[in-house]
Order: sequence, then structure tokens, then C-alpha cells
Amino acid sequence: MRMSQLFIQTLRDIPSEADVVSHGLLLRAGYIRQLASGIFSELPLGKRSITKIENILREEMDKIGGQEISMPVVHPGDIWKETERWYQVGQEMGRFKDRNDRDMVLAMTHEEVIADLVRKDIRTYRQLPRLLYHIKTKWRDEARPRAGLIRVREFTMKDSYSLDKDWEGLDVQYRDHYQAYFNIFNRCGLPVIAVKSDVGMMGGQMAHEFMYLNEIGEDTIIFCNECQYSANRQIAKFKKASGEKEIPQEIEKVETPGIKTIESLADFLDIPLTKTAKAVLLYAEFADENQPDQLIFALTRGDFEVNETKIANAVNAKELRPATEEEISRCGVVPGYASPIGIKNAIVVIDDIITETTNMVAGANEENYHLKNVNFDRDFKSDIIADISSAKKGYACPECDTPLTSERGVEVGNIFKLGSRYSESMGCKFLDPNGEEKFVIMGSYGIGSGRLLQCVAEERNDQKGLIWPITVAPYQVHLIVIPGKDDVHNIREKADRVYHELQNVGIEVLFDDRDESPGIKFNDSDLIGLPIRLTISNKSIKNGGVEIKLRREKDYSFVSFDKLTQLVKDRIDLLFKELNDAAVTIPFPD
Repeated sequence: MRMSQLFIQTLRDIPSEADVVSHGLLLRAGYIRQLASGIFSELPLGKRSITKIENILREEMDKIGGQEISMPVVHPGDIWKETERWYQVGQEMGRFKDRNDRDMVLAMTHEEVIADLVRKDIRTYRQLPRLLYHIKTKWRDEARPRAGLIRVREFTMKDSYSLDKDWEGLDVQYRDHYQAYFNIFNRCGLPVIAVKSDVGMMGGQMAHEFMYLNEIGEDTIIFCNECQYSANRQIAKFKKASGEKEIPQEIEKVETPGIKTIESLADFLDIPLTKTAKAVLLYAEFADENQPDQLIFALTRGDFEVNETKIANAVNAKELRPATEEEISRCGVVPGYASPIGIKNAIVVIDDIITETTNMVAGANEENYHLKNVNFDRDFKSDIIADISSAKKGYACPECDTPLTSERGVEVGNIFKLGSRYSESMGCKFLDPNGEEKFVIMGSYGIGSGRLLQCVAEERNDQKGLIWPITVAPYQVHLIVIPGKDDVHNIREKADRVYHELQNVGIEVLFDDRDESPGIKFNDSDLIGLPIRLTISNKSIKNGGVEIKLRREKDYSFVSFDKLTQLVKDRIDLLFKELNDAAVTIPFPD
């Protein structure tokens, strides 16, 4: 492709909408353009790179037995109602009516569609196992799109779906995906780790996320450097040290004027945070239409923070939000002095550490007063006891007691053991060898191609621009011609000949044939970030032919015209080998 004909315009300045480095670089280098909040166009360079990523996805899915299909972007609402996700998913679902007043859905994922295919076509165990995948547009109406392609509303995803006759078969396909995903990310030059995660709206028995550790991420990953324990903070566990057991004392009401925070309470009474009870009041919306929305009174120890994901899972809530003062007051609770004693019309959820803590200080549900020597079971009860506290850096690892650490990360892939969650709700049955009906056991696995592209851009750049790995770069070679003042025709002719010779052997070349200054051409080359740069100029010809330089390196060298094609092929092969060699076997965690 000649740059004089390429539909892009590089930008000198960082666009105002760019809030992370990679977003700015993709805009400046002409890979993407924003249409609206969270909605982007892929320009020619961006489209070529994303196509390369998607072809890697196809290759790795095919290696583990995947069959590519294509499913609709628009779904009838009825199938989402069958699984009840129509009622469980909030405003991020794109709902609309067709001309016949039927409920319709813009695809945010395709479990329902796969289940509909399965119940129509799978009849016997002889048709299992199977693995289907597609690469398709999705829509999620994100409340706060951010960071370019990291969090968008419209995006393209590879989602695959495994179908098995039993859980043992699902285990095999789940582990196949676990390895395949590491292969994909390694081939794209992106370092990732796999962590246990919340199943969320997908449901099922188990989930892992593949995380690119970087400060631009919205997720916090908790992990142990000693035993390799790792999990998303949403579900991460930690070892909670119990306080010394005491003989329960009589409740004592104490005046605490103006004391509304746990920290100020501990200071005022001169007690450790571990002796206080921290209350958080949330309002839950439930997926079950028969269960009314209700206040959630969550209680943990004062030195911990509550984890809303854990609370939502404990009460099976569709959504949680902070409770209003009116909602709190209706339940007999006084904000700032909330107590589990005397609460009404609320679901009380306590952290498991509360059952092991004696003589705590809690609110009195009365302005300016707290209660000393509050004890679970004697003074108050709970509807649910669960781990609802957030793990954080410094807490003890749940498996080996080593202090945990944490990092921010971007989720670039996820895998789920769905089990029979969808097959039961949609009647996906097959006959086993004994002629008995069984439900198909399913798995779901996703990778967003646009988000993966930007994470690679975030990982591989410098102050001058992008530095693409050979597998993701839109072109392998950036050929620049600098005609100079003398012998212009001869230099251009040599550059044209090199351009065609490289193309004839299958090398992908972006040829900067524009009438621009050398400075602009070199700056654009660094910004666009192709792996290999070739320059033909008076200087290069005087030094034997063509200047060759890798984008990731500072040094350059010269090569004669007759040896150029083979040298470039060798360099490309070496760059591919480096990434392919990184796709090593990764042990599946026990």
C-alpha cells in the first residue's frame, strides 16, 4: 500500500478525548476514529491489525477443535426471557421493539442463541463433544465508556461455546481454552496472568479472567508471590485473624457526639478497629420478580471493607446501589449510627469474622450513641453469613499466610464453566448411551479483539509512537523513499522496484511515497510503529543500497539491493519465531 493513497491522516497533537497513552497513539497514528462515546471506526491500519488478531483467534480455536459459525446480532427477547437474563441484566442491555411490537435484544453475548441451536440440533451423546465459535459485533450500553477501546459500547468479540455430555468433558475443553488463550496472548506479544473471577451475569460454576497488568485497568488483582494464589478482588479471599476470645459482657450504651465514622469511633473510645462493627447499607434489586427490592444491611469488622460483588452473590441480587436516607430510615436505622440490633424489613448479611468476634462496638440506631459489648447471636441475628470483605495488599494469603500484593489490570479474556445453567432453562437435552435424557453441559469463552489491540499498543510503545509485534502490525515493513535533490528519478525508481520485489514474495509493505520532508516521514514511521523500516536515499545508496532498522532498536545498518529481500524475509521469520516460541505450555491451577 502506498501512503499517498492510504486513507489516514496522522495527527501531531494528542486528541483531547484520549485519556490513556495507547488511546492517544491509536488516534494519532490513524488506526481508529471516534464516532460517539464508546463507538469507534477502525480505519485501514486498525482494521488490518484487528483482522490479524482475529486470524490468530481462529487458528488457536481451530487447533482445539473449534468450528466457526456466525450468529445474529439481533435476538428475539423471548430467548433471553427463557433464561431470565432479560430480567437480570440492567440498562447495559440494548432492548427495542420491532415493527410487530415484539421485544428484541442487541447481542451482548450469545449463550441463548447457542442454546437455541443446541436444542434444535443435538439429539444424542454421539453428537458430543462439540466446540462452536464466532467473531461478532456486540453491544453493551456502558454507563462510562473510557480509555478508547478498553471500555466501549460497541465491540467485536470472539466467543466460543463448548458442548459436552458430562462435567469431565467440560473440564477438558475448559483446560484446552485456558492453554489456547495463553497461546493467543503470547503470539500477540502481550503478557497476561490468569486469575479466578466472579461468574457475574454469565452464571455457572467457575470462571477465570486473563489479565494484562497495567495501571489503566479498572480491575484490582490480588495475588500471592509465594504460592501463586491469584484472584480478582471481586472474589479474592484472605485469611482473617480472629481476635482474642472474651467472655461476653453486658451491653453498654455510650454517648459518642458527632462520631459517625469507624476511625473516629475507634479514636474516641481508644479501641482498635478490630473491636468495631462496620455497617454498610445498600439497596438490592432482585432478578426474581416475586422478591421485592429490599434494604441490605451488611456488617463486617471495622478494619475491613465490604465487597459489593460478594454481597450481591450472597443475596442473589441483580443490582446493588447505595441506599437513600429515606430507605434507611424506613428500616429503623439511623445513618452514621447504624446497628444490627432492632433493624426491620431488611436482609442482614454479616461477614463470617463477625461470628468469631466478641464484645464489639456497634451503632445504637440513635443519633450520637453507640453500643459497647455487642455480640452476634446473643444480641442480633443474621439472614446470611458469608465472606463479604474485600481482600487487599498486606492481608494474609488464604493458602499460605504470606502477605498478599495487588496490581491494577485489564481483563482481556474470560472463560466460564456454565454447566447446565442455560441448557436446563432452554431444554437442551440429549439421550445418553442408556437412552436417558440428560442436559448438555456448556462452557463459554470470550476475547475482545479491539481491547486486545489497544492493550498491545499500551504495552509496546515509546515516546515516539507504537512498536507493534510482527503478528499484530498492519504491515511488516515500512518503506521510505527520500529522493533528495539529485538523481530523484533514479532513487524513486529503485524504491518502486524494491516495493514490488518485496510484495512479490509475500512481504506486506507500507510504502511512503509521499512528497513530504524526511522529518515528517520518519516521525510518521515511528508513530505508526511497523516492525521493520527500510529507507532508500542518496545516503543509503552511497553506503551500499538500503538502510534497514528495526522499530524497537536504535541501531541501523545497510544492505545491498541484491541481498535485501532475503534479509528482510529472515528478519520477519526471526520476529515470528520469538513470539511463537513464547507460546509454551502453562500448567492449569489445581
